[in-house]
Amino acid sequence: MKKISYLLVLVALVSCSSEMENLNIMTYNIRYDNVNDGENQWSFRKEFLSHQIAFNEVDIFGIQEGLKHQVTYLDSVFVDYSYIGVGRDDGKTKGEYSTIFYNSNKFKVIENNTFWLSETPTEVSVGWDASMERICTYGLFETIATKQQFYVFNTHFDHIGNQARLKSAELILQKITELNTNNLPVLVLGDFNLTPETAPIQQLSKELNDSKKVSKLEPFGSTGTFNGFKFNMPVTARIDYIFTSKNNISVEKYAVLSDSKDCKYPSDHLPVFIEIKIN
Repeated sequence: MKKISYLLVLVALVSCSSEMENLNIMTYNIRYDNVNDGENQWSFRKEFLSHQIAFNEVDIFGIQEGLKHQVTYLDSVFVDYSYIGVGRDDGKTKGEYSTIFYNSNKFKVIENNTFWLSETPTEVSVGWDASMERICTYGLFETIATKQQFYVFNTHFDHIGNQARLKSAELILQKITELNTNNLPVLVLGDFNLTPETAPIQQLSKELNDSKKVSKLEPFGSTGTFNGFKFNMPVTARIDYIFTSKNNISVEKYAVLSDSKDCKYPSDHLPVFIEIKIN
């Protein structure tokens, strides 16, 4: 009887440990493949950038600005990962993606979709005063080991339209409310092209947690996330964020990663990395 009781306790402890496994999440604007970038072209950056992600053992990462061949490259490098997302120009393969990559040994996708940040989110469209098409890709994920479900949204806001950025924040919050009827954990990743004091970021921070502000460990790395490939300049503009739902995700760590090689960054943005625990 004692042996059986011991085994039951051991199984319970292992189960609890599994359920409390921490997850590594990243958002990364990888910079679209631009022939005018000279020594910072994608072909010179892609290997180091992918190694950087792999080294940090990221479970789920969202990218912005990736063109189809860039997404395909990352998909070929991360052999144990799958991805969701479409090109913003046609809802298929044209234009930039807001792709979500995930470790397919750990997670499966229950549902996913992409909507446009506009007045007609189900159609390829430019919203409000935006300069171009902007999108948000989302997925409902399930952890294979524990069956824990959670949502991940990945987006890239317009860099010009003030109304578009405010309305985009409102639309994403509205979508979360519509979709997340079971109050599941939610992560919102992206390049928001906005600094923390702006109205859209304040609005998102009211409904969700800014992971930097709630990190249990003191945030690590530079204040900013946009480096513009200027290696010798301070990085002060914080425009990339990871937000989490307030009551069911704890942020254990937060960092802005400024890895470089030969005095060059792997992108014109620095990735944001967090370690979370789903409560």
